[in-house]
Amino acid sequence: MTPAPVRPELVHPEPATCLNVTGMGEPGGTEHMAAVRALYAVASMMGGPVGPLEGLWWAEDAGPNPLDAPRDQWRWHLLLPLPGAPEPEALGRAREQARASGAAVDRVQVVSFAEGECVQMVHEGPYSEEKASLDVMDTFMTERGLVRNGLHHEIYLTDFTDPNPRTILRQPVARAAG
Repeated sequence: MTPAPVRPELVHPEPATCLNVTGMGEPGGTEHMAAVRALYAVASMMGGPVGPLEGLWWAEDAGPNPLDAPRDQWRWHLLLPLPGAPEPEALGRAREQARASGAAVDRVQVVSFAEGECVQMVHEGPYSEEKASLDVMDTFMTERGLVRNGLHHEIYLTDFTDPNPRTILRQPVARAAG
């Protein structure tokens, strides 16, 4: 049984610079795992610390609940936060050094983004049970007159293979027009 979700909160995350790979496919599938390998291969050659793996998720034409779309149609940006903006040549050097790993390193880019105001909470338990936490977040947003204003964001505090995963769920928000 999954523990009760931790309470949602409003946060204002700092802008982030990350290594990024964009793709489509189910979590844990071939495409997804190839992207994860490419990110870590390049990150290891850059030599500095990186944050935990993160994902921004969406589905095209999925209606009000993107999670209802078939998982093979899910789109994502996988991210590894960097401690700061790397030198312009650093990514190219790291790709060249990581090429021998066989990972699709040419797909890795450096991106910067800012989400603004967000609702977030920790989800403890299987990814398949995230909907319960997302429902709690939706209620929190509705009670405060907030609406979704960006991509669903997950920060993985444990490895994908952990039997008891912990994930920060984050949703950028805006004030509802009223």
